[in-house]
Amino acid sequence: MESSDKKLLRLVLPQGILDYFKVTKVIHTSEQIDIQLEEQNIIPEEFANEHLISKGFLEEIRIQDFPIRGKGVYLLVKRRRWTNETSGNIVCRNWDYVSKGTRITKEFASFLKVIARY
Repeated sequence: MESSDKKLLRLVLPQGILDYFKVTKVIHTSEQIDIQLEEQNIIPEEFANEHLISKGFLEEIRIQDFPIRGKGVYLLVKRRRWTNETSGNIVCRNWDYVSKGTRITKEFASFLKVIARY
């Protein structure tokens, strides 16, 4: 059963984001709300047949989201990176691949376009 906190997050965050990210921290001040998100260690489909080892995260990016109760909301996103054990190459999830051919909302697709730039 899903917790009340997770249900609330699903209402506040772009639809589908919790399929790929987990909320690690919420910082609430009188002026803004920062929601820290970390990409989960789920191997991207395009690399399903390769042996990948998680090697941490790319530099955090900051994305402004819709305000809540007059406060600015920022998503602080840490994308995961993996090392391909065979080739030694560093790989990341291809967000263009995720958004094509899937049934996601326009809002989540817009979010993916922003993080794909980094």
